[in-house]
Amino acid sequence: MESLFNKQDNQKIIDRINSLSNTSQAQWGKMNVAQMLAHSQVPLKVAFGEHKLKRGIMSILFGKMFKNKLMKDEKPFDRNLPTDKTFIVVDQREFEKEKNALIELIKQFVEKGPNGLTKDPHPFFGELSGEEWDKLQWKHLDHHLRQFGA
Repeated sequence: MESLFNKQDNQKIIDRINSLSNTSQAQWGKMNVAQMLAHSQVPLKVAFGEHKLKRGIMSILFGKMFKNKLMKDEKPFDRNLPTDKTFIVVDQREFEKEKNALIELIKQFVEKGPNGLTKDPHPFFGELSGEEWDKLQWKHLDHHLRQFGA
């Protein structure tokens, strides 16, 4: 599976982002492209420890089970999966600003490497290794880029 820690794979994701325009249309879901770019930043900020969320009872009870399901293979995320309410972007955003901010976070991922990731548990999945953080981020970005045909 591709890795955001790998410079070439990291650049592939950036190239896919750069293939988007402010008129790119979603193939599913409710977000427009600028909202998707803003939304996609939040999980990266969680991985860096910049966006903190508390673990709820549902994550404690079911997080590990869902983590195992999502991590077991390279299968892409399904459409319309639930997301934390703080990840939902409903206001209008500026396409170029959000695109550049997302690309910067992705570059930081490869620059910081696994040691630059938070040691805090993921707010839903619990404890994650660097490899698991990487796989989760890759799948999330890939999911939303596919959503917009990139």
